[in-house]
Amino acid sequence: MGESLSGLSELSGPPSAASVYGLPGTGPQHAVPSVAVLVELLRDGSAGGHVKCWEHFAEAAATYSGPGPGVDLTVYVLGERECVEPLSPRVRFVSLRPVLSTAALMPAVGGVDIADLAPFHPRLSRLLPRHDVWHLTHTFAFASTAAHLVRRGARAGTPVRQAVVGSLHTDVPALASVYVRQLVDKAPALSWVAGRFPGGGAPEAVARLARRRRDGLIRLCDHVLVASPKDRAEIGAVTDSDRVSLLRRGIDRERFRPDPWARGALARAHGVPVDRPLILFVGRVDASKRALLLAEAVHRMRRQGHDVHLLMVGSGADAGRVAELLGPEVTLLGPQPQDWLARVYAGCDVFAFPSRTETVGNVVAEAMACRLPVVLPADARTTQWLAEPGRDGLVVRHDDAEGWARMLTELVTRPELRRVVGARAVATARNRHPTWAQVFADDLLPVWHEAAAKPSAAPIRPAASRA
Repeated sequence: MGESLSGLSELSGPPSAASVYGLPGTGPQHAVPSVAVLVELLRDGSAGGHVKCWEHFAEAAATYSGPGPGVDLTVYVLGERECVEPLSPRVRFVSLRPVLSTAALMPAVGGVDIADLAPFHPRLSRLLPRHDVWHLTHTFAFASTAAHLVRRGARAGTPVRQAVVGSLHTDVPALASVYVRQLVDKAPALSWVAGRFPGGGAPEAVARLARRRRDGLIRLCDHVLVASPKDRAEIGAVTDSDRVSLLRRGIDRERFRPDPWARGALARAHGVPVDRPLILFVGRVDASKRALLLAEAVHRMRRQGHDVHLLMVGSGADAGRVAELLGPEVTLLGPQPQDWLARVYAGCDVFAFPSRTETVGNVVAEAMACRLPVVLPADARTTQWLAEPGRDGLVVRHDDAEGWARMLTELVTRPELRRVVGARAVATARNRHPTWAQVFADDLLPVWHEAAAKPSAAPIRPAASRA
């Protein structure tokens, strides 16, 4: 996938050793800011939206042509081996092996991106001083390592010179609660232990711990980027509100667009029916995305005589239950590469996404760009993609299987409604949704440049202020 990092084993070597691999030299303050983005998730073909988001931003950085200076960008991810994948002379992915991988948990939770739960990553700690800005995107090993370096410097009276930026990509407290509940359901012997936790049991206790950990990292940051105005209000209560701004998500308009030939290609490749409406879901097929609720809604529709077919892209712990419930009336494609995923969108009739754990849900924008009418929970963050909820996308107010069945039935039985809502959706995507290059230039670059220009990082607040 890339070149070895073996030449970077020690920071004491000459800067030229780093330049062989495209990494910056041995200290901060470069001609353009050197930014380290920390994504402690496995980057492979099945990676989710968090990793894909930074792939898009890295592509935008590699092709950035101004106005103004760009950055030297290193995106650190997890990999099976340590290597570098350059995108341009100033942009690269660096894969580091995990210290404490979550791979062993996959049989229990399924479909979740592999992360690193170690409290400290020694290899990363030796590479971080090369950069001017440390950008945290999660709450696991990479973020913990950066936080450790910041706190160690503060205790020693020698604060790190790097600025720290954070961005929210995943609702970790909500996901933690969902997966603990899922583990308890799969291991009934844990039920008694889980019930001993006060305030709602183990899932809620784990969510509180995850939120406390997230908030502690936020307080270390000079600046925090959030995905929605709702998040901005929440995070503004944790840190100074003037340190918080929006980081929108973009859309690849060349890739995700209407395609009149897609349905035929989809039928030939996967044998999906061409004589009935196709309802599409894209994401982890598990409780965090409420995939089973959608399957139950489709099951109700079929029992009521509506001839529909469900198509699911992604993997997860509930895939087997979905298949058992719907049998031949569901096609489970598993994870798909982006180019083929675009054809899958364009070959379907309706996009349904019941998830409530998204910070943004970029799959919604991708579906809209392909002229699909989208169906979303009424008060979910994903509705921020809609310019006019109810017109360029439909929202479900009775958020249960019956409510979803009713809303989806409206669309599958009224082709003209599908056409009108889909046309409005693609118009919104073209006129209102930014490209990844626009988001990179408008939302990310100014924050990184401002952070790099500061002489010192954000002060660490005393523990008493962290409540």
